[in-house]
Amino acid sequence: MNSMQRRNTTRKVFTPHQRDNMQAYLMLAPMLIGFALFTIYPMLWLIQWSWFDYNGISTAKFIGFDNYIRAFMRDSNYWHSLLNTSFIVVIKFILEIPLALFLAVVLNSNKKINSLFRTIFFSPTIVSTAIVGIVFFLMFEPFQGAVNQLLRSFNLIDSPINWFGDKWLADIVIIIASVWKGFGVNMIFFIMGLQNIPQDIYECADIDGVTKWKKFSRITLPMLASTGKVVMMLFIVNSIKMSDLVLVLTNGQPGGSTEVVMSYTFKFFFSYGAADMVSQYGYSSALAVITAVILSIVVGLYMTLTKNVGDHY
Repeated sequence: MNSMQRRNTTRKVFTPHQRDNMQAYLMLAPMLIGFALFTIYPMLWLIQWSWFDYNGISTAKFIGFDNYIRAFMRDSNYWHSLLNTSFIVVIKFILEIPLALFLAVVLNSNKKINSLFRTIFFSPTIVSTAIVGIVFFLMFEPFQGAVNQLLRSFNLIDSPINWFGDKWLADIVIIIASVWKGFGVNMIFFIMGLQNIPQDIYECADIDGVTKWKKFSRITLPMLASTGKVVMMLFIVNSIKMSDLVLVLTNGQPGGSTEVVMSYTFKFFFSYGAADMVSQYGYSSALAVITAVILSIVVGLYMTLTKNVGDHY
């Protein structure tokens, strides 16, 4: 056997299936490496520091469960921020999801004017959250804000409303700003779901004389169930994670009553908004872990309850 034949017999031969798998792994490798470096590692780092008393300067001191005991037993402000987050998420859901679905149904056609409106409604999504917060702060500014000026011009109010001086009014401003920024992307998701519904079904319904409302309730909504399931899961996760808009718009005021859970955690990590407070990496890490567990439970319950949604279509 010559050397060429020996090389051919020792060379490993990959099947087409194995080559496809290798190609898939190579293509996924950059994303998986990035996920490990920028998601998994920070999570492990966070869990580790949640067991320590550490301010970033002095030597870290292992304190076991003390940070968690403090959060559960002595820090009522954290749980108030969680309740406020829940309130904002519920009201946002009531306003944002139906609005996005309504606009998706109205704009679900190939007319050029609809393409224009889709672009207009989607554009707030790509605007920086900081810019959105500043714009809405100026709009609702108590004395020179456009909203108060407009209300006074229609004689709806006698004196300016201090939108940021009351918890509920400030929460309303946060909700309006958040809905304005977020409904566009949900609208696009719903439009994509609507375009996947076979038009033959609607044509058959027209032949049978089905009303528009029945077509919407008996055809559109059931066949949008899978899309709606994903949209609502992303909505829950992103709404609970909201922090930057609150930091720019109200910074938790008045008196910390509009804090959401992530902005509250952020301030302990970066000693933001309190000049006499040093960074508390350990405690903020514990708050982040608790919030992550709560979010995981909420998403897990949601996935369990909606497990069979959309399976029939």
